[in-house]
Amino acid sequence: MHYRSREVVQVRSAYDCDVLVIGGGIVGLSTAYAITRAAPGTRVTVLEKELGPARHQTGRNSGVIHSGIYYRPGSLKARYAVRGAAEMVKFCAEYDIAHAVTGKLIVATEKSELPRLHSLVQRGRENGIPVRELGPAQLTEYEPEVRGLAAIHVSTTGICDFVAVARRLAEASGAEIRYGADVVRADRRPGLGVAVRTADGAIVRGRVLVNCAGLHCDEMARLTGDDPGMRIVPFRGEYYTLARPELVRGLVYPVPDPAFPFLGVHLTRGIDGGVHIGPNAVPALAREGYGWGVVRPRELGATLSWPGSWRIARRHWRYGAGELRRSVSKAAFTEAVRRLLPAVTPEDLVPAAAGVRAQAVLRDGTLVDDFLIKEGPRTVHVLNAPSPAATASLPIGREVARRALAALAAA
Repeated sequence: MHYRSREVVQVRSAYDCDVLVIGGGIVGLSTAYAITRAAPGTRVTVLEKELGPARHQTGRNSGVIHSGIYYRPGSLKARYAVRGAAEMVKFCAEYDIAHAVTGKLIVATEKSELPRLHSLVQRGRENGIPVRELGPAQLTEYEPEVRGLAAIHVSTTGICDFVAVARRLAEASGAEIRYGADVVRADRRPGLGVAVRTADGAIVRGRVLVNCAGLHCDEMARLTGDDPGMRIVPFRGEYYTLARPELVRGLVYPVPDPAFPFLGVHLTRGIDGGVHIGPNAVPALAREGYGWGVVRPRELGATLSWPGSWRIARRHWRYGAGELRRSVSKAAFTEAVRRLLPAVTPEDLVPAAAGVRAQAVLRDGTLVDDFLIKEGPRTVHVLNAPSPAATASLPIGREVARRALAALAAA
């Protein structure tokens, strides 16, 4: 979604819909689905700038239904991921969408990782997730080619086709979905509603606006006149496909660094039978910067002008240097993979499509760790919904729908 400077669009008394949702990713479509389920007859319009649903974060991840083991007990991520994983499996089964509950391994390859692995066991149990601790011999029973000092097996992790889920949500919602509708202006009148103008000159008026614009959610919030208090800093995740998929049976993850919201380079056997390796996490030079050659000066300038970006760089430059090294050097990326899978060679890694994570960063450089939803007059903004948002999309959609319907009732 590309925004120009805010200009006034007249809001008239005639409304095109009750709730206007900006963004046709899985969270926006889940919100539309939840609104029409909770309040039948509510008119919902979804505007998506791409020509189809789920073209960005939803369609460019590893397709994992996360268990919720990583997330702080009581946080939105923990509650919604645990609940959402079970609901996503049920949704896929109900609508005949490709999925499987595979379980996954989290593997410690160094002694320094063992305390963190034990902490994950405790966190999993606090979140109500079944966890089994494994020694090296038990680990190889699950994954003969994977090596580690210890591991845990999380049985509730799965995989699915999130793009198919998004399409089904769009169909089942009964909402009007307008693709190719790039919002460029907005006018929010607390006493009237919200009107937006798209790049083709169309004006759409709604009583309440829901901002699920993902990589552009902070810009959308400012466009309506609300201060999001954060900035989206895009991080590109680069993937490879494993040329010898027989080396990996299921899902294998390293022990994550608790200082970062990234899970590290992992191995994922997808619903298509292929094995995806990645992602790393490097700064993107555009909101949709899926390669080093994609540079948008305005968007890059917005990132560089945000004080939090520089504070992240100063605080975590060693970590960032390692990620950059793995981005520009296939040998370095292979080295990281070999910690888990010693048999892999550079020739086994075939470049695959990258993704970009919409990471909210506060002014002080804090990486927002939980889902973040804020409200303004007649607006609801989803300001941080990276992984595991696809897993948690059904509960997130219900929460956003609840807030939107409350705003609608108060209008």
